[in-house]
Amino acid sequence: MVIRWGRLQPTIWAVFILLATVTAADAEGDKASKPSEFILLVQIALLIAVGRGLGELMQRIGQPSVIGQLLGGLLLGPSLFGWLWPSAHDVIFPPSGEQKALIDGIAQFGILLLLLLTGMETDLKLVRKVGRAAITISVAGIAVPFASGFALGEFLPQSLLPHPEARVIAALFLGTALSISSVKIVAVVVREMNFMRRNVGQIIVASAIIDDTIGWIIIAVIFSLASRGTLDVLSVAQALFGTLAFLAVSFTIGRRLVFRLIRWANDNLVSSAAVITVILLLMSAMAMITHLIGVHTVLGAFIAGVLVGESPILTRQIDERLRGLISSLFMPVFFGLAGLSADLTVLKDPSVLGLTAALILIASIGKFGGAFAGGALGGLTRQESYALASGMNARGSTEVIIATIGLSMGVLSQTMFSMIVTMAILTTMAMPPMLRNALARLPLGKEEKERLEREEVEQRGFVANLERLLLAVDESSNAKFAAHLAGLLAGGRGLPITVLHVGANAKLQEKNRADEESPEATVINAAKASAEADADGGGNVDVISRAREETAAEAIAEEAKKGFDLLVVGIGAVAGPDGGFDRRIDQLTSGFDGPLAIAAAKGLHASEPTANARKILVSVSGSNVSRRGAEVAIALARLASEPLQVVYVSTTRDKGARRSSPSMSLAPEEAILKDIAATAARYDINVATRLRANTAPEVAILQEIAASRADLVVIGVDRIQGDSLNFGSVAAAVLGKSKASVLLVSDGDVRPKT
Repeated sequence: MVIRWGRLQPTIWAVFILLATVTAADAEGDKASKPSEFILLVQIALLIAVGRGLGELMQRIGQPSVIGQLLGGLLLGPSLFGWLWPSAHDVIFPPSGEQKALIDGIAQFGILLLLLLTGMETDLKLVRKVGRAAITISVAGIAVPFASGFALGEFLPQSLLPHPEARVIAALFLGTALSISSVKIVAVVVREMNFMRRNVGQIIVASAIIDDTIGWIIIAVIFSLASRGTLDVLSVAQALFGTLAFLAVSFTIGRRLVFRLIRWANDNLVSSAAVITVILLLMSAMAMITHLIGVHTVLGAFIAGVLVGESPILTRQIDERLRGLISSLFMPVFFGLAGLSADLTVLKDPSVLGLTAALILIASIGKFGGAFAGGALGGLTRQESYALASGMNARGSTEVIIATIGLSMGVLSQTMFSMIVTMAILTTMAMPPMLRNALARLPLGKEEKERLEREEVEQRGFVANLERLLLAVDESSNAKFAAHLAGLLAGGRGLPITVLHVGANAKLQEKNRADEESPEATVINAAKASAEADADGGGNVDVISRAREETAAEAIAEEAKKGFDLLVVGIGAVAGPDGGFDRRIDQLTSGFDGPLAIAAAKGLHASEPTANARKILVSVSGSNVSRRGAEVAIALARLASEPLQVVYVSTTRDKGARRSSPSMSLAPEEAILKDIAATAARYDINVATRLRANTAPEVAILQEIAASRADLVVIGVDRIQGDSLNFGSVAAAVLGKSKASVLLVSDGDVRPKT
């Protein structure tokens, strides 16, 4: 047998580092009896290094990283390191209460952050979408294992209970630990298999979300009972009333308050990571509130995460930073400590080993059977119910958190804690292969296939990824037209809009924002109409009105720092005397580097700026910017009374490839038209297509406007480099000569002048 030196190097280095760490920690521990910062840093470094390293290994073999972090704690704890080298283990992880309290404080805060992250991953829209089936599955999937776990707790030997007189509380904790699935583990595995958007995948994740929510409410109530030490009707009523009151206030007043605080921090604070600071303060405040009303802090942290995750302006960058902090520091420390607290050497006792096997068996059969029955009651097929039951059996992080809370409260003994951690690890490791096998056998239906194709297009699209709009307006009728279009774009998904008044009477316009004729009122009315027409129901649009003291360009530049995905401009004069844009348009857009949408009301909209377009025309050429214009036109066409008119035109980029004869193949152009038509069809929008490949683009568009009698033309345009705003000759010609209203949509890139 040949042993390769390269493969042994990591192990040798790990042993060397461990020996050096033990020596240094021993020297530090001899200096003083008080808690040592050096030992704390050693503990954190070891838990992160071992936990993240094993987490990486677990992910490479198809297991969740949290399993590696738990195993890291088990390896460093009494289960292995403490068993093989007790003296060294006591040096790095001394049993003294003062030293242990330092790392425990970090772990306790880590619990709150983990629940914050779990709440942020809770998609309430998904729960509402598959609510009936998910609720049925979740209730059945909780009731059966909870009853089984409670019954097991009632018959446990007294030696396993720290307080035999409080057996009922321990049984309630055990029933909860056996019944709740880990939404994080379930979501990770379903996402890794690209099943997150499949029907059964959505039901699995939604059921796990409901599981988690019910679980934390139950834990909050049990904590209240355990802290009182008695089980009576009054205690239960107080705990339930406090929990329900907290939830009611959180999802009404709290929802709006959280959104406004996050928006305020994003818009007004200039320090780095200001939004993350506000989120952490919100989590801490809600956790303290739940503590004051007599339930556990984890409920406050979880609900805070749910509300933060629903905030419409929580950018991906902020989300990723927060997740990075939690996953790189607090997760390996918390789950590593959970592994440290578990002592698997207790399984040497045959009776404890038998009880652990019974615990795992009851947990698995109860959860699998309950979820399978719930799936059948919820209308799922046998294959779907099997996949669902396989996914719901993962306990993972949730059970470890529950067990840690029970251990810290004195409800669970050290042996019971070790048994529950063992159950959590084994059920979680069994879940991914079972779920992969079950999901791989599920057929894809026609309706589900169409929905998945639409969502795949949306993920790459422009409109579907908009998160926040900035609307710059004056007191003109064109401002109302732009506000109407912005409201239609925002209403389908409930996007927040900031209305920036830039005219001479900006302050007066802002004061009159409640007027029925104001841009703000126009945005809200259009958004409501768009939400009603949207298949997914849309949402309320939050509108903020601003009028700044700076010049228009400075005001736009200042607002742009807050993170907007699109600037919609609606002011009185759009076209300039030289065929370009008016000087004010140049000034407004000079401070905004992102995508622009410039509206010009003509024809119908000159006299009725808030009227819905009867017929919308969009030109496409196969470029990315024309595709962007087509997406905007499709979003606006939901309220149009006639089919969307799509015309293919050749752009200036196509001059060298223009055909000398109409008889030459037009297959690429026809494919582009078919692709746009297919995209529109996914939103139940009828399309009429026209091919004008051998005509100058501006001529083709103007001819098509006249022929189709469109009252709004949407064009995706390039922003060309120069001293003033320039969208090219085609956009200038259409803007100057069109009798229909015009909406020019550009991306954030600037193309060099050719």
